Amino acid sequence: STHRPQPPNMLGVRRGEVECEDRPERAEPLSDAEREIIQDTWGHVYKNCEDVGVSVLIRFFVNFPSAKQYFSQFQDMEDPEEMERSSQLRQHACRVMNAINSVVENLHDPEKVSSVLALVGKAHAIKHKVEPVYFKILSGVILEVLAEDFPEFFTAEVQVVWSKLMGALYWHVTGAYTEVGWLQVSSSAV
Repeated sequence: STHRPQPPNMLGVRRGEVECEDRPERAEPLSDAEREIIQDTWGHVYKNCEDVGVSVLIRFFVNFPSAKQYFSQFQDMEDPEEMERSSQLRQHACRVMNAINSVVENLHDPEKVSSVLALVGKAHAIKHKVEPVYFKILSGVILEVLAEDFPEFFTAEVQVVWSKLMGALYWHVTGAYTEVGWLQVSSSAV
């Protein structure tokens, strides 16, 4: 079996976040006001869907190069400009943004959100064998890029609401991992 690089140890990646918490009973629900904030701010982001998605993935792969192991086309690329031209990266960027869009559009329907994210989680667990900790890392990168690229919309309070949404996404995705028998979803990478 080929040796895969381990995902990075997560300590200190998201400031002030305690690692390895036990999985909570449920994702913290969003209030109606919070749902509205997410939907309003997402509208501005999604207009630039591909560019934002590409920025997110490039930062993700530059800062966490072990994540590239899952992508045949650019796993050996070091140069961000070269990565940006990769059709595989651009397609994945759009898929990531479209999945978030499905979640945001269906925030009023928890069942739908749950099923969208269960599919994402299962595909990554079974087909791609992606360590679940990468979802936690990616959600941190998404929050950073949104705050930097859209400072006028992503104020401090909006960022708090988005962090809550990202926590819910991670909760649903890791739930799918647990369901398919992926052992040890704790976010500490050994």
